[in-house]
Amino acid sequence: QVQLVESGGGLVQAGASLRLSCAASGRTFSNYPMGWFRQAPGKEREFVAAISRSGSSTYAADSVKGRFTISRDNAKNTVYLQMNSLKPEDTGVYYCAATLRYPDVNQQSYDYWGQGTQVTVSS
Repeated sequence: QVQLVESGGGLVQAGASLRLSCAASGRTFSNYPMGWFRQAPGKEREFVAAISRSGSSTYAADSVKGRFTISRDNAKNTVYLQMNSLKPEDTGVYYCAATLRYPDVNQQSYDYWGQGTQVTVSS
């Protein structure tokens, strides 16, 4: 079992930055590729970014490329999502997730999920 706890969300204005953190406990964190997903009100949950076990490979949705960066610190059992140039359409609940397989855009591939942290971007 892996327990995931997100933090760092909040209310910001368009153009601002936020850094989300996801702290993991339980099994060896470095064994798990990690992902960030988000769900806007009334919409399906969608892929945001993913990272390999070592952090050497990262992937991002087209909608956030160039603005969001995923990273991890295996010594701290934490994965991060640095979000710059935020837009109102980035508003939603952000979830981190861990998979036993490989970094994937499909949420069905992920085995463990956090409770989410709210990000609200005002115009």
